[in-house]
Amino acid sequence: MVLVVVTGAAVQLGAALLARHRAETAADLGALAGAVLVLQGRQTACGRAATVARANAAIVTACTIDGADLLVTVTAPARLGPLSATATGRARAGPAASTADGP
Repeated sequence: MVLVVVTGAAVQLGAALLARHRAETAADLGALAGAVLVLQGRQTACGRAATVARANAAIVTACTIDGADLLVTVTAPARLGPLSATATGRARAGPAASTADGP
């Protein structure tokens, strides 16, 4: 019985970690895809981010422009058997900062 409980807990933990990684990946990819469209406005940039996030089994819950950066927050469902949960991922993408000491 203990082995069944431990195995079940391990599977649940694995599913939760997988959902978190999926959410983080969807946020990263969505932010990168939308960042190239920041100059076209929030609606266009966030629309692209939402399309990419949806393709990665996630939903954009927040999307804002901060200067030249796009900030994206997504949620992804965690498939935990009879339990239901969501994982959240956040990402920021924009142009690389220039430095006086850089190459």
